[in-house]
Amino acid sequence: MHILQFAALSCAAILATACSAPSDGTDDQATADASPATTTQSAPAQTGASPRPQDADTGDGDPDIAPAPLVSEAAKGEKGARNVLLAFSRAIELGEFGQAHDLMRENARANTSAKDLARQFDGFGKITVAAPSGSIEGAAGTLYYTAPVTITGSNGPRIEGDIVLSRVNDVPGATPEQLRWRVRELDLSRTN
Repeated sequence: MHILQFAALSCAAILATACSAPSDGTDDQATADASPATTTQSAPAQTGASPRPQDADTGDGDPDIAPAPLVSEAAKGEKGARNVLLAFSRAIELGEFGQAHDLMRENARANTSAKDLARQFDGFGKITVAAPSGSIEGAAGTLYYTAPVTITGSNGPRIEGDIVLSRVNDVPGATPEQLRWRVRELDLSRTN
């Protein structure tokens, strides 16, 4: 069994469910407020996913997969964590490993480059990420959101484990980056 971890010096792999807005023209806030149960399926077609406005081409050929904007209070809690998790998952599914890398905490980025991240999925083919609802808890001024994740490739590989996101819980002196949800660690094992 091969274990990948961001927290250790070994490289990590990636995570969760498709991230997108309904195709009925509703806004991103409605999508962000949707129940996590609507995003627990593994394939974009199964989740009802369609390209979000953020998935529009940025002019350099790469879609912008930034998390949908949320009101301040929602961004601080579980909805905010889930929002970033879904954007991270969407980036992995689309092969936008640079954008996925940008959604990681600084210490995780220091241990894994975007190229290392991409190499974790060599030979996967089309990638599908699923991450059912997780749980949130606080400790020492930091909030943590942990969710199970399964990443499957159309060529047969499958990895699963947990992803942990974190943010500083409005501690005085915290930087804007510390106040954002980011992927802190990902502990995945190959199952085949």
